[in-house]
Amino acid sequence: MRVLSVNIGGARPLRAGGRTVLSAIGKRAVDGTVGVGALGLAGDEQADLSVHGGLHKAVYAYPAGHYPMWHEARRAAGVSLFDEALPWGFLGENLSIEGLIESGVWVGDRLQFSHCTLRVTAPREPCFKFTEVMGFGAAARLMVQHAACGFYLAVEVPGTLSAGEHFTVQPGPRGLTISDAFLARKVKHLR
Repeated sequence: MRVLSVNIGGARPLRAGGRTVLSAIGKRAVDGTVGVGALGLAGDEQADLSVHGGLHKAVYAYPAGHYPMWHEARRAAGVSLFDEALPWGFLGENLSIEGLIESGVWVGDRLQFSHCTLRVTAPREPCFKFTEVMGFGAAARLMVQHAACGFYLAVEVPGTLSAGEHFTVQPGPRGLTISDAFLARKVKHLR
């Protein structure tokens, strides 16, 4: 299991649903080592702390294996003019990871990195900002149908992270996978 990219971004205006809202979904990959504190990555912001950020949602990890699905969905919806690859961080994630997906991680598991420890807390739920950035109206439904949500992490041991870093999973109570937790909420997103 490995971090492919560490991504941060600032809050800025986003035009969504006929209005302008503040959003920090636009993350960009950064080089080098990034500090990790109780509220997330150094230099990163969250615009709506009622749903993102805080102690229990300080860092958002997303499996890189879902990127080809999003690339194809955007192409099929006609929102990708060329056959360009989506850049890491496009889905708003802080960590683009490989080797771990939602069905293989449980709420309470710990991700042990070289210089910090993060604890899995909850799945990410799609919002109107996500749909706007993806560029097609069925994006939230697609995330739900594929349980391709990624997951939030709390910072248990602050430290640093960098792209290319390997990590291990230390099992937690193993009561609920991220996939199961996400799919339990799917009814509200399929309306």
